[in-house]
Amino acid sequence: MAMRETDLDQRVEAVRRFNRFYTRQIGVLQEGLLRSPFSLTEARVIYELAHHEGTTATELGEELELDAGYLSRILRGFHRRELLAKQRSQIDGRQTLLCLTQQGQEVFAKLNAASRDEVGSMLAELTEEEQQSLVDAMHTIERLLGAQPEHRVPYILRPHQPGDMGWVVHRHGVLYAQEYGWDERFEALVAEIVAEFIQNYDPRRERCWIAEKDGENVGSVFLVKKSKTVAKLRLLLVEPKARHLGIGTRLVNECVRFARLARYRRMVLWTNDVLHAARRIYEKAGFALVHQEPHHSFGDDLVGETWELKL
Repeated sequence: MAMRETDLDQRVEAVRRFNRFYTRQIGVLQEGLLRSPFSLTEARVIYELAHHEGTTATELGEELELDAGYLSRILRGFHRRELLAKQRSQIDGRQTLLCLTQQGQEVFAKLNAASRDEVGSMLAELTEEEQQSLVDAMHTIERLLGAQPEHRVPYILRPHQPGDMGWVVHRHGVLYAQEYGWDERFEALVAEIVAEFIQNYDPRRERCWIAEKDGENVGSVFLVKKSKTVAKLRLLLVEPKARHLGIGTRLVNECVRFARLARYRRMVLWTNDVLHAARRIYEKAGFALVHQEPHHSFGDDLVGETWELKL
């Protein structure tokens, strides 16, 4: 019995030694994680908010196993810094859903990029075989200690950044040619739209959201100012491999939420009747079809549609 206790003590010390090494390795001991003004716990809360379509403080606390009072103080701080938005649940009006604001999404994007770069630099010091051994060892630790699957959507939404506009134009041109046979004039139209957005961008009243999965762009949408009281939704796109994850619905819902915060009275959008999946999303979000008109564009005979949502 004494020998087993000695062995256990040695193993306890080995685990503690590893913990000390790894917390130093990933910078947990620094005052701000990843040279940011946020602690490890605050950064983790931001991460979870970015990976949920909408969650309550209770659900967040249970998932992270955080004291309710401690979490409440963190969330109040985020709200004061305009990183956090609150809205009533449409399913249960007694519940308040939490989500990141545009500023919060920007903070997350910076933290996420810094974390990816830091881990990438650490792995770059190892051979491919050593990298795989390290990852396998981490999987073993997770398995033995009973790691639970993460309850989150497998993608994030973030603001646009350099390079995104070129991606939006390219993927619209490629996908609409492949799926609908539209010619290069559609790609030219998309290029005009994104150029106008960048040249006249009003961050108080306009937004672009990019959906990202595993570090790769998989979706986009734009909300632009049509007039003082009317916002226009444009360029909704979801990559085929990322469809059926609810990305399109969430992108449209983000537009609606922001339009209300910006105090627009109406939202409008223009689409074509062949875009069946997009039309279902618009209808689900509360848009109503108000006008149809045949036209010949992009090398095809189409029926253009105007949809409207009163806010």
